[in-house]
Amino acid sequence: MEKKSAKKCIDEEYHICGKTSKKAYYVEKSEDSITVEAVTEAMESVLEFLNEHLHRYVCDHKVRNEIRLAVEEIFVNICSYAYASKTDEAKIVCRIVKEDSFFQIQFQDTGIPFDPLAKEELDDCDQHFLEQEGGFGIHLVKQTMDEVSYEYSNGMNILKVKKFISK
Repeated sequence: MEKKSAKKCIDEEYHICGKTSKKAYYVEKSEDSITVEAVTEAMESVLEFLNEHLHRYVCDHKVRNEIRLAVEEIFVNICSYAYASKTDEAKIVCRIVKEDSFFQIQFQDTGIPFDPLAKEELDDCDQHFLEQEGGFGIHLVKQTMDEVSYEYSNGMNILKVKKFISK
């Protein structure tokens, strides 16, 4: 059975410093995935999609917040760094495997190859922890998720985050 997907253009208006600007981006959704342009303005669509799945499968409020935090950090990093100056698509696949009791989100992008897990671990016991440059976002992801994996395959960065859940 073929999954249906819907593609639409989102027009949003922004009011910054008394000026109004519009940003349009494309969103394509299916039952278990969302594809959006890699622009931070698409975050609201991504979180809306994620929340639909979280409320359906994850009961614990703290766990839902941890997953949302990880998704925000990863998505913003893809938008900010993966494409340098060009916009492309970041694909987020949201999948539940009930028999193994975990919630997994897979991020795919065709941006610059980058393994965020290769970066040296931050020492959060160090008195200068907050002054360290870079890596704080992936540190938060590693701290809040149970498993994080990365691979580069067929021209795509693929980052998977997994959180074990109980119903």
